[in-house]
Amino acid sequence: MTEAHPKLREIDPADSPSADIYALMTGVVVPRPIAFVSSLSPTGVANLAPFSFFNAGGANPPSVVFSPITSHGGRDKDTLHNVRATGEFVVHIVPWSIRDHMNQTSGEYGPEVDEFEVAGLTKAPSVKVKPWRAAECPIAMECRLFKIVEHGEGPFRANYVIGEVLLFHVAESLLNGLRVDSASIDVIARLGGPNYTRVTKETVFAMPRPVLPK
Repeated sequence: MTEAHPKLREIDPADSPSADIYALMTGVVVPRPIAFVSSLSPTGVANLAPFSFFNAGGANPPSVVFSPITSHGGRDKDTLHNVRATGEFVVHIVPWSIRDHMNQTSGEYGPEVDEFEVAGLTKAPSVKVKPWRAAECPIAMECRLFKIVEHGEGPFRANYVIGEVLLFHVAESLLNGLRVDSASIDVIARLGGPNYTRVTKETVFAMPRPVLPK
């Protein structure tokens, strides 16, 4: 039985190494949706990588934000370099069916490596931006860079990439007008460490908004 008032421990980030705080963050902010981001290098090399520090930003205009944090070795991700150089990217939503392909792209490959080929995913042309789409993904958002906001310095620094969505690609099977049947995506989300979760029709529940007293 869950305690009504659990015993809490105070943890001050100033007293712990950044690597430990990263592990803490990924354990407490859960589940996290996954931005499966494709980009192009200035020389045209395709890149595809997952980022779980990701969410929607607004709807007027539609925007998304993800953060490819600087690695523990102090190296910025190829995705960040590419987006900074070209100003374009595509964000895909990851269904259960391609979980292994997505995971394969999470390796620290060199900038000359095309992760579409590594993961065995199919390149599909975008309409308003140059980076490819992954044809296996039921949802993709073509984005133009609005701003990159850096927060902190050194390893584990945040790099908030804010993009304006120029075009949505959504599988017809998921749509009822402009409403998406989210439970039908069979989407996966990130937990702490190597752990993930899966959203299915069986795990979804509804909670109507409360009726305020008159």
